[in-house]
Amino acid sequence: MDHGTVQLRALTAADLPAAQALTTALRWPYRLEDWAFALALGEGLAAELDGRLAGTALGWRYGLAAATLGMVVVAEAAQGRGLGRALTEGVLAILGERSVMLCATVAGLPLYRKLGFASLGLIRQHQGEVAATAPVPLPPGQRLRPAGREGAPLLAALDRRALGLPRDALMGALLPVAEGMVLEQDGEAIGFTLLRRFGRGQVMGPVVAPDRASAQALMADGLARRAGQFVRIDVPEDSGLSPWLSSLGLAEVDTGRMMVRGMPPRGDGRVGSFALVSQSLG
Repeated sequence: MDHGTVQLRALTAADLPAAQALTTALRWPYRLEDWAFALALGEGLAAELDGRLAGTALGWRYGLAAATLGMVVVAEAAQGRGLGRALTEGVLAILGERSVMLCATVAGLPLYRKLGFASLGLIRQHQGEVAATAPVPLPPGQRLRPAGREGAPLLAALDRRALGLPRDALMGALLPVAEGMVLEQDGEAIGFTLLRRFGRGQVMGPVVAPDRASAQALMADGLARRAGQFVRIDVPEDSGLSPWLSSLGLAEVDTGRMMVRGMPPRGDGRVGSFALVSQSLG
């Protein structure tokens, strides 16, 4: 597909150093490893301008009915050519008839609205050096335990209960590179959190729990071991966690708007999602 001197083609691993340079120019703190992780789980398009990478967009399929879209980046020198729209429409075509979710920046909102996306709510990005964090008491019958390496199916089942998405491959990829904690109630797993290397430091997410207090207990456990370290957490506005995170040194630095084209997925209502894996992966 050509747009003058612009060509769209499949994004490959060979493009990742140039893709990282694009996000670095936007002050997005993706490491090369973060790009590689995202591409390994999904598929994307590259826009070439005069033989050089000028834009990207990626998509991730979650079963036959849902997907997410993200990493839509256009170099400053290539803006104004409709590349963002061409890349987004190209990935939407790859994803087919699935309902598609994305986290929009302010600059991207007009385009996504034109493409039929509707708002689901704000995502609040918190990050900073973690202050000393006190444990959050658990009620009788609940305890925290490490997530074993064999626990990916368990985490995927809890994640699906929270979001209604079959993200087994994502959970399987996250667990080997993350520190995980599981919340149990009388021996039954009812929540979990994962903390992994990402960007400037570490990122916490997903966080799945039956309620806000349980989510805070899971998060506080991991943050208590990260005092003085840089951590990022992206939480839905309706989680109610923003004031608490700010009190722990994780200031709100930005917001994004979660949007969907099609029917939004639904969890079972018994547990909820209190933090994202990332704004791209959901």
